[in-house]
Amino acid sequence: MPWWSWMVIGGLLFGAELLFIEAEFYLVFIGAAAILTGAVALVAPSLPLWSQWFVFAIVSVLSMILFRKRLYRLLRRQIADRQDDLVGERIRLPVDLAPGAECRVDHRGSTWNARNVGAAPIAAGARGRVTGVEGITLQLHNE
Repeated sequence: MPWWSWMVIGGLLFGAELLFIEAEFYLVFIGAAAILTGAVALVAPSLPLWSQWFVFAIVSVLSMILFRKRLYRLLRRQIADRQDDLVGERIRLPVDLAPGAECRVDHRGSTWNARNVGAAPIAAGARGRVTGVEGITLQLHNE
């Protein structure tokens, strides 16, 4: 296979992962292996096709085993903490919510459980302030 074919395949895999598909960085490392194989084929044009595929396979597997998990965790850490940005927001309640009671609320296009963790009840139609997030349960206090 010509060296530029490996480069095109690698670029397409990079683009697919970064723009369209959430494959947890597998396609990034496969794409990087394809680009590296293309570079090897450019430097050594007489390399047989089976050797190119061997280089591609080894680099793909080793890079995923050695680097993917660490890099994925490093880059996705910011997204995992995203629920903390709900703290401080105000949410209108559809029903009366006594201390310790729960109800369902719609917020940001999703349905959440809401629990009144304060000492005072929150009236229907009033707003409660989010003070914490526990899974899909918003912890609210009366404003």
